[in-house]
Amino acid sequence: MALRVALGLLIAGICPVVLCQSDGTLRRDTEVHEDLNNGTQMDSLTLASINTDFAFSLYKELALKNPNKNVVFSPLSISAALAILSLGARSKTLEEILGGLKFSLTETPEADIHRGFGHLLHMLTQPGDQVNISIGSMMFVEKRLQILAEFKEKARALYQAEASTADFQQPHEAIKNINDYVSKQTQGKIKELISDLDVRTVMVLVNYIYFKGKWKMPFDPDNTFEAKFYLGKRRTVRVPMMEIEDLTTPYFRDEDLSCSVVELKYTGNASTLFILPDQGRMQQVEASLQPETLRKWKDSLRPRMIDELYMPKFSISSDYSLENILPQLGIREVFSTQADLSGITGAKDLRVSQVVHKAVLDVAETGTEAAAATGVKFTLMSAKLDPFILSFDRPFLMIIFDTNTQTPLFLAKITNPKR
Repeated sequence: MALRVALGLLIAGICPVVLCQSDGTLRRDTEVHEDLNNGTQMDSLTLASINTDFAFSLYKELALKNPNKNVVFSPLSISAALAILSLGARSKTLEEILGGLKFSLTETPEADIHRGFGHLLHMLTQPGDQVNISIGSMMFVEKRLQILAEFKEKARALYQAEASTADFQQPHEAIKNINDYVSKQTQGKIKELISDLDVRTVMVLVNYIYFKGKWKMPFDPDNTFEAKFYLGKRRTVRVPMMEIEDLTTPYFRDEDLSCSVVELKYTGNASTLFILPDQGRMQQVEASLQPETLRKWKDSLRPRMIDELYMPKFSISSDYSLENILPQLGIREVFSTQADLSGITGAKDLRVSQVVHKAVLDVAETGTEAAAATGVKFTLMSAKLDPFILSFDRPFLMIIFDTNTQTPLFLAKITNPKR
């Protein structure tokens, strides 16, 4: 049997977020994305729905393996890395990877899947002066390893994935080069993506995503106060709680799933859905996460005045070894000696040994800009009847979207803002 050498798949996601007021709802655009090359089409809603299906399937596995823990990851970063990997996969290995990403080769030709992804990444990385989304990939290739020109060219053309030589015989130096690259691309937020390498590693594929959004109406830092966050019926932690009053924002009360859904929008083409299950209903909501549920929430959002909205200020991070998770989604062969990644080197001598994903999520009141202003607020001196108060003082979910393409960029469950 041929010697199997290892390919590492390393994925990083960072999302610093600053909360704001929203004045619009998530648009369910029906724009059709023209294929970059030959006119084949995959509409944005179909691709967004498939990506959402993968995101929720992976979320359920991560939540299952990490009960009562915070969950944060970028489904787009993971799916883009796997899609690049699939360019070099063949036979059952290819079918498993694309099937795990929720694509059906009987319904969508492989070439259309890659072109759809390529166009999506092209749209997401268009320069903008408001929302900052940066996505990219780098292949670190052992200098003695010959990879096929066709694989390199497709990875570059469709996914903007570049190739760089590395000396994996000098593991400390290789690790430093990879970590320095990721740190630079994520603005220093993820400093150590990897700490060690398989001795047989000959190639590492890194994908990163960096997102920074400023909210339309920032929370006033002077109004932030210490409050209780309920971890369960009896356990609480003290957290900095942000407050905003008289907020008109898209809202939906889902009585079927016993949860409240609020949309807060960034300046630019991005938005976040916050899902607050009633006490004890988190598992019911998690079990119901699927594209149809999300579609219902988006279609049902209506502007609503919220007299007082309370949101914890927090910074959470995650670190996952996905080679133990992805087999639950049907992606198995690529980790075994049966792997067929012959589209990368021309020989069946590669398998994936490691899939590492790290993500960081920051939520705070203001952006990085400094400004001064004086505001005087006048209010009527009459008591409000039955004020509507919404307090995120117990575990909740977050889904951060690019609103142009309806693509989920980050998914998170905050069970404890202090961790």
